[in-house]
Amino acid sequence: MARPRTPLLSRARIVAAALALVDAEGLQAVSTRRLAAELGVSGPSLYNHFTTKDELLDAAVDAVVAEVDLSMFEDGTPWPRALLAWARSYRAALAAHPNIVPVLAQGPGRRPAALRLADAVFGGMVEAGWPPAQATHIGALMRYYVAGSALGSFAGGFVADPAAYDPADYPHLGRAHLLAEHRREVDEGAFETGLRALVDGLRLQFAQLSGQPSG
Repeated sequence: MARPRTPLLSRARIVAAALALVDAEGLQAVSTRRLAAELGVSGPSLYNHFTTKDELLDAAVDAVVAEVDLSMFEDGTPWPRALLAWARSYRAALAAHPNIVPVLAQGPGRRPAALRLADAVFGGMVEAGWPPAQATHIGALMRYYVAGSALGSFAGGFVADPAAYDPADYPHLGRAHLLAEHRREVDEGAFETGLRALVDGLRLQFAQLSGQPSG
């Protein structure tokens, strides 16, 4: 039997097409008509896999979250190092798909990968000795921080025109026009600075909680 010219439709193929649209053009680009055109199928055939746009976007978000490494919460890594490694992996996944972050920020809902992530972080903190309430706060705090860092670029928000930063008005922004050129370095440096500050602060809290050294 000859193979069909158009690959068979699957959830994974639809999700990949939707995520590519979101990456390229934003959330507003996703529609049944547009996806059907991209996939070379009829619009109604998509409903065999996803009944609503929200359901499809949930699946696209979960595909991104599934890329996050959670192994550090399973291999005995000390909790401060586990949080650092996990947050870096989480940010890398979101930074590759920043347009999907507003959907992710709504919470895990029923998304399997997102729930596995929440379970791994909460479980890792409780097993390390954090009280459940504090473990919940830490998971929320880290998600706020990572998701916020992926929503936009601080450095990318400055224009490259030196004339925009008249020293008479902005005496300390004489080199601000260079920020966009070094966007990745600035944004990653800012993320690392904040991440280490957060984890160092949590170390101090844990030491006070447990009576152990904070180092």
